Amino acid sequence: METSKKRYPTAFWVCSASEIFERLAYYLGRSLILIFITTAVLEGGLGLSDKVGANMQANMTAFSYLGAVFGGFVVDRFIGAKYTTPVGMVITGIGYYIGSIATGAQHIYLMILTVSIGLGLFKNGPIIGRVITDKSQMDSAFSIRYTLVNVGALIGTFAVGILYKDVFAKNGVLGFAPCFKLAALSMILGAIWYVFVCWKHLGTIGSKPFKLEKTAEELEMEKKEHLEDQIKRPLTTIEKKRIGAIILASAFSIIFWIFWYLAYLPVYYYWAENMNWVVAGYTVPATWFDAANSLFCIILGPVMAMLWNHLAARPQGDMSLFRKTGLGIGIIGLGYLFYAAIDIMRGDAKASVLLLIVFALLLTLGEMFFSPLGHSFISKYSPSKYLGLMMSMWGIATFFAAKLYGYAYGFLFGGTFKFTNACFIVAGIAFASAIILFTLDKRLSALVED
Repeated sequence: METSKKRYPTAFWVCSASEIFERLAYYLGRSLILIFITTAVLEGGLGLSDKVGANMQANMTAFSYLGAVFGGFVVDRFIGAKYTTPVGMVITGIGYYIGSIATGAQHIYLMILTVSIGLGLFKNGPIIGRVITDKSQMDSAFSIRYTLVNVGALIGTFAVGILYKDVFAKNGVLGFAPCFKLAALSMILGAIWYVFVCWKHLGTIGSKPFKLEKTAEELEMEKKEHLEDQIKRPLTTIEKKRIGAIILASAFSIIFWIFWYLAYLPVYYYWAENMNWVVAGYTVPATWFDAANSLFCIILGPVMAMLWNHLAARPQGDMSLFRKTGLGIGIIGLGYLFYAAIDIMRGDAKASVLLLIVFALLLTLGEMFFSPLGHSFISKYSPSKYLGLMMSMWGIATFFAAKLYGYAYGFLFGGTFKFTNACFIVAGIAFASAIILFTLDKRLSALVED
């Protein structure tokens, strides 16, 4: 198809690059929070329990996505996302600075609140959904965007492991505070990039609330129906069905993200005691597991983009989002089977930490079949006047997943079940979910067809 060979606009590249700043800061802070909270006070931490640390990290993840609902309402109704995005970056930077001066749990909660408000206003995803106007390019474009997002995530997760324990550590005190300050600086630099570079190429895109920025499909509908006020018109039947499809896809994403986030906690807790973390005489930081995930996202992003372009060019068209989601959840299930296999094979010895590379690859492959495509799906089918809110549905699903995965960890891996049995339970649920999505694919896909 000719459309699959079109180049992405410059605005797509510069706006996607802005997320390098945001994700660098986010993953630097998110990866650090578990260690900072549980490290002894004399070593520069807060000296709290691992359960408190897990819940605080879960809250940071959850409320960062819940803030998207507030931001979605703002950009749909009142202020263009082009303006809220750099403002949100500055507010987020202030939140990370609060983390750098934290002396107790109350400061961490204030940091989480401030970061959540800032990220709620960061609406770069919906803007990219309007920069790319060809639906056949959406999946590949958002996969490329995911690669750029994970450039920042890779830098943040890789650097933090070295910075806090090697570069900024002094006299036995670990360098948590300077790392949080770096996160704050990254957000301020990102805001400057957005105003002086992204604005130049965006033109009028994102200048108005999304209810005032109609797609070509909506303009054609308005023309056919001779409507004078597109904003106040009721939703059509197909638009209602599409909103329902977005909500259903978001609901299934709760299962995916619970299992995805859950996969990280055994790395920090179970495998911390049952793996040999020394490679060639160097103790590998646990945060490098996050870095491996980001690296694989960077590698797989262009590969998946080519795959989606190839599938879109087929006579029968692309694979549906629901099938892709099913594959993603199924691959996550395979990852948990690999976790169990490691535990069985190691016996009473410690397994090599290098085995986590294979698990990280499976985790990332499942992610690439799912995560980048959610915003693409919503950009294709959401009515413009609800674009920000529909994007936040993805965030609400992640909020619930982030709030639940800590409890899931406590139930499955907290002592009720053997580690291997807990992995088998997660894998079984993942495979069952994948089967359901494949079985219902035609009915679910029919919701978005006009």
